[in-house]
Amino acid sequence: ALFVLILGIGAAYFYYQMSQPLYQVGMVRAEKNLSSPLRPPEQGQDNNEFWDMGNRIRIHHFEQGNGKNILVVHGGPGFPFSEPPAGLSLLADKYRFIYYDQRGSGASTRPFDKFPADGFYTNLLALDQNLGLGAQIADIERIRQILKEDKITIVAHSFGAFIAALYAAEFPDRVNGLILIAPASVLVMPNPEGDLFSTVEKLVPDDMKSDFNKYKEKLFDVSNMFSRNEEEMVALNDEFVKFYVAALKAKGLGVPKLAAGARSGGWMMMGIYMSMGLKADHRNAFKSVEAPVLVIHAANDFQSEKSSRMYVDAFPNAEIRIIENSGHFPLVEQPDVFANMAGEFLE
Repeated sequence: ALFVLILGIGAAYFYYQMSQPLYQVGMVRAEKNLSSPLRPPEQGQDNNEFWDMGNRIRIHHFEQGNGKNILVVHGGPGFPFSEPPAGLSLLADKYRFIYYDQRGSGASTRPFDKFPADGFYTNLLALDQNLGLGAQIADIERIRQILKEDKITIVAHSFGAFIAALYAAEFPDRVNGLILIAPASVLVMPNPEGDLFSTVEKLVPDDMKSDFNKYKEKLFDVSNMFSRNEEEMVALNDEFVKFYVAALKAKGLGVPKLAAGARSGGWMMMGIYMSMGLKADHRNAFKSVEAPVLVIHAANDFQSEKSSRMYVDAFPNAEIRIIENSGHFPLVEQPDVFANMAGEFLE
């Protein structure tokens, strides 16, 4: 009986620890739990294509346009832009948009292929330090320094908008302005309106629901997570797309024509999920951010306007604009409307 009790307490403690976020606001600025310093190393001769983040991590990047630097943070997690979206291209005569593949995705460094079979907690910490939220936020700060910008302006989409918002919370004095496009509904976890997975599950056709539930079980099978390699993790990330597209069609929405080519993230996706934990509330983290923030909500997005307004309410100097007749990718689906909104804000 004592042995069973000890096992029960151990299991409860393990579940509690797994539910807690490995990342908390303030850790990056304090350089806590990072795999390399916040100050980037001297950049090499291939600086026009790759940035050196330290600890053998190289970040692939490209740019479009001329003028003031604007950093573009892609969503996913782990789905980089392979080419500039139309809505930003329309503004490229006034601004220099700088795109990059977040570490662990696209052509940037993927620090892990396969982890040791034993040492779950050691593997988890290594995954978080190298590919979790803190690592991604720290890269934005390193990029700011590489670009020699005292303050940086950021345009960010979907999950990238969440990362950009956390960067602003970490470094409020280094942000000139933020445009958050269809920001991921993860400021509060669990989201009272349900997460993206539960929304997709409700919308996919009945003949796909069983497959989708099996997919979720496989994706979040944490106990067997470290038995996989990078290719298997990439395949898991890519598999979600077919269910997402089916949910779009079930809701009567069109499927946007997105450029293919950039390879999605594998372990990077799981590193971010693990660092988020199951319970968190970041809404009080943005009180010191004085920079102006524009939240762009797409009227036909899966996530509600209420969810987007969470970001507006969290920042002291934020406004929301709504784009009608658009789903989750307004910078592709309604490029002219998007460019007008973003352009007015940037000016």
